[in-house]
Amino acid sequence: MQQAKPQTPAKAWWRTVRNLLVILLIFLVMKAFLQRQMVSGEAPEFYGLLLDGAPVTLVDYQGQPVLLHFWATWCRICRLEQNSIEAISQDWPVLTVAMQSGNAQELQFYMDEHGLTHSVVVDPTGALAAQFGVFAVPATFIIDAEGNIRFRERGYTTAWGLRARLLAARWLSG
Repeated sequence: MQQAKPQTPAKAWWRTVRNLLVILLIFLVMKAFLQRQMVSGEAPEFYGLLLDGAPVTLVDYQGQPVLLHFWATWCRICRLEQNSIEAISQDWPVLTVAMQSGNAQELQFYMDEHGLTHSVVVDPTGALAAQFGVFAVPATFIIDAEGNIRFRERGYTTAWGLRARLLAARWLSG
């Protein structure tokens, strides 16, 4: 039986690069597939009620970039992100939408129980999320000072990634 020749370091290096490029391509295709229904361009009209019953719209945030985050109390990945979203809300305008997560009283209990203070809009039926093409959570949009969606993401996102996108939205807005 003939033994296989050992690979040269150059061939092994190129094989590793090729494999990494294939993995990156698969990742980018899956990301595009997951985001295919999410809106882009100008952000849709937005009207919601905060937990205290106060009305809120995206127009309230014009003139500055805002992070718009769709989540749910029953979503495990959303729970992994919630401390990052909370930390970002201390430095940036953040508006979150709790999709199909109960009424304002139930959400306020959840927020208190987890020590969260960021702004939350109640979306009991998911109708508001549907306006943005969000049918699964978490989903995040970075909206620039003029009301245009600059970045959109579905799935887990890191705090530093969101902060970088907010800084880019500020820079791109002028």
